[in-house]
Amino acid sequence: MEEGLPEVLHVDLEINEDEPRAGILTLLQTLRPDWSPEQVHMKMFTEGITNRLIGCFLRPEWAWPGAWPEAWLGCGRGRGRCAGASLRAPHGPVRGPREEVRMLRLLETRGLGAKVYCSFSNGICYQFLQGRTGRSYSQLTQPQVYRLIAAEMARLHSVQTQSSESEPCLWKKMEHFLKLIQTSQSEERENHRDQSENRTEMELLKSRLSRLQNPVVLSHNDLLQNNIIYDQEQGTVRFIDYEYAALNHQAFDIGNHFNEFAGSLQRDWIKTYLQHFNHQNLNHQENLNHQENLNHQENLHQNNHLHQETGRDVSEEEVMRLYIHVCKFPLASNLFWGMWAILQSRLSNIHFDFTR
Repeated sequence: MEEGLPEVLHVDLEINEDEPRAGILTLLQTLRPDWSPEQVHMKMFTEGITNRLIGCFLRPEWAWPGAWPEAWLGCGRGRGRCAGASLRAPHGPVRGPREEVRMLRLLETRGLGAKVYCSFSNGICYQFLQGRTGRSYSQLTQPQVYRLIAAEMARLHSVQTQSSESEPCLWKKMEHFLKLIQTSQSEERENHRDQSENRTEMELLKSRLSRLQNPVVLSHNDLLQNNIIYDQEQGTVRFIDYEYAALNHQAFDIGNHFNEFAGSLQRDWIKTYLQHFNHQNLNHQENLNHQENLNHQENLHQNNHLHQETGRDVSEEEVMRLYIHVCKFPLASNLFWGMWAILQSRLSNIHFDFTR
């Protein structure tokens, strides 16, 4: 994914998902040796449907905002309020643990993700991010909030990687889902017919959507409501749960977000996104042309926030071009998550009705 990234500590430990406390305390002996086991409190978060998240902290209070300690650990999916070690389900994202850790470290170095403390045999441990997940759609429909979301996605999409891979992950992941479904399904003829229809639909979508030549960028690919951290006091938005992050079509990531959260004024959202995306890429080009400017990276970081200038405005033609692409890619999003749900319903040990 990226050369020159610092290695992440790996602890040779597998935490029991049913009785995790003993394993977590063992992990904390390495990461927080000054934490007394008798004083460690844990909280299981229940929103995750692929992996499990456990918050670990020293103080008994569980309140906002003053009771949060500075140092947090958690096990499971980063669903919002704590740093985390992640208990990974065996049939979660289509990438190996080492690749996922490297992606998280890349995002950390770009100021887009939490600090990664370590990995362990069935999970990851990472930093607490201050803020709240989007508690209501009405909050996230406010222009001052959804414009922050658009700007943060533009930052993510502007990350330049050194990967030799340039193809979108979408079709390879869907192909992988289909193969896993086929190997797990029964021999009933009806099941085979259903998957044949899914393959036909996938190939049709790939043929039609590839003609759009939509840009391939580093994408989140799962930006639903609970994966957005909004810090009202600081006026910032951060994304979490990057386990599906990979190169993908720009319009897929935006369209998938609109599928998950159909509340913002989409053309205004896209206009804000393009302003920041164009600005980020302009700064990247200037950085290539003026590498002797040692202060440029600091200036680039400072220009990332919504309240700062975003460069030239974008034309209505630019907005409409991307809007049309964004309106088409949710078809692929629906099929992708439909296949994912079929697979999870057969293989996941988490108690959730994936096919409802």
